Amino acid sequence: MRLRSFVLALIAVFYSLNLLADDVHHHDSHDTGEKLGTVNFPISCPAAAQKPFERGLALLYSFEYEEADNQFKAVAAADSKCAMAYWGQAMTRFHQLWGRPNKEDLQSGHDLLEKARQLKPATQRERDYIAAIALFYRQSSQLDHKRRVADYARAMGRIHDRYPQDREASVLYALALLSSAPDRDPHQVNERKAVAILNQIFAEQPDHPGVAHYIIHACDNPSMAALGLDAARKYAAIAPSSPHAVHMPSHIFARLGLWQESIHSNLAAIAAADKMEAEHLHVFHHKLHSMDFLQYAYLQIGDDAKAKAVVESVAAIPRAQLMPDFYDYYDDMMANFPANYAIETRRWEDAIKLQPATSAAPYVQVVTWWARAVAAGHLHDAAVAADALEHYDQLLETIRKGPKPYMANGMKHERDIVQSWTFYAQGKNEDAVRLMRSVADEQDQVGKRETELPAREMLADMLLDMNRPAESLAEYETSLKTDPNRFNGLYGAAHAAELAQQKEKAAGYYAQLIKNCAGSNSDRPELERARTLVAQK
Repeated sequence: MRLRSFVLALIAVFYSLNLLADDVHHHDSHDTGEKLGTVNFPISCPAAAQKPFERGLALLYSFEYEEADNQFKAVAAADSKCAMAYWGQAMTRFHQLWGRPNKEDLQSGHDLLEKARQLKPATQRERDYIAAIALFYRQSSQLDHKRRVADYARAMGRIHDRYPQDREASVLYALALLSSAPDRDPHQVNERKAVAILNQIFAEQPDHPGVAHYIIHACDNPSMAALGLDAARKYAAIAPSSPHAVHMPSHIFARLGLWQESIHSNLAAIAAADKMEAEHLHVFHHKLHSMDFLQYAYLQIGDDAKAKAVVESVAAIPRAQLMPDFYDYYDDMMANFPANYAIETRRWEDAIKLQPATSAAPYVQVVTWWARAVAAGHLHDAAVAADALEHYDQLLETIRKGPKPYMANGMKHERDIVQSWTFYAQGKNEDAVRLMRSVADEQDQVGKRETELPAREMLADMLLDMNRPAESLAEYETSLKTDPNRFNGLYGAAHAAELAQQKEKAAGYYAQLIKNCAGSNSDRPELERARTLVAQK
């Protein structure tokens, strides 16, 4: 959002302080019962600014960027000489774990920090905070994004060392470690360092929203997910007024296959988003994100009716409800929801009929071609698979030549999966297995998106279809270690074990599938077969 300029004359200083006090009263009365967690960030601005500033920081910690920006603007409106209010606004334009700011936001952030610097903050600590984030906004057209993120992270590391009693410095440094972490690091060096810092603070200040939030993000990978479970089960209670805070625990729940907890988390997050939307805040992207996780969880307990209802409810949403910055995300979800539904429910014929929205961005359109390739592979339809691969590659080349070429680097796995299923559809089984295994091996180390189909499970599907049940079972079991309790993973393992004459193991997997789906309105034939076989045992 564009910066609004508030110019207050010197003779209006006392009026300004009263305005700030009125703003505090407004939030207290308007947001009765608001709970965002507890932060402690002393600033040298007038005392009346302290609580509103900390409210803005609490919102920032939970990635409620728009409302945080509004709060920091209110502080600046009441006291135009409060340098940290401009620091706060600049921080809201730096979405460290979400994506890269556009040119307008980069310029706005730079201008805000220049204003903060010119105000000559009263403390060295404040000057250090301003100088640190200024490193990210400097020379943005000349210096690479990753370099500027790394420079900011190093600066926050120095602040963390210089002010050991400043917990907020430690929290922001931990977040900077996550934002500057190398892509696909199998050892999660930055993530583990961040968790070590955050766990120490969590023990001392369990009501801090940023601590719980960033532990979850740090542990959002296969090897560390269990380490984030305690924070996941506490974060929503720390900041229940934040839709993102209420949703975030489901990242860990999805990693660990805790489907009922994920469903509860996302239904609550959607309700929180609806409440904030009623206050005319642009939080619909939070709602869409929660609906993605909600659909995925319903699919894993076989509740196709509720999963389909999510698809239909998203399709009924007017695009105009979103801020323009989130149009691409909306289009992405509009592509992902039907694709995921068709693939997860094994409706291959439906999947190959999906059509991309030609008005959508190239990185959105590839979702549909990915789904068509997966379905074509299962149907052994070489023509459809080859067509999907051709379209995928054309779009990938468009992305490489477009304004965001870096996005193509993150699509290697998806492209390899499309190629693998194309090989399989063409009868090149060993080429298909080799390529899918390479994707699976890397996913085991660095993870994948929480609601993404595991490559290891797809490898197992191929092997089972090739009548190699023992090999298939081994792959399903490996997949279930990183993606536990997936419906198709459990059923596949049970069916492969049954074909491999491992009846006890088959019964165990069938029983786990039935347990996971208890209480759901599922008409999946796989579940009915599982119940029949377990009853016969």
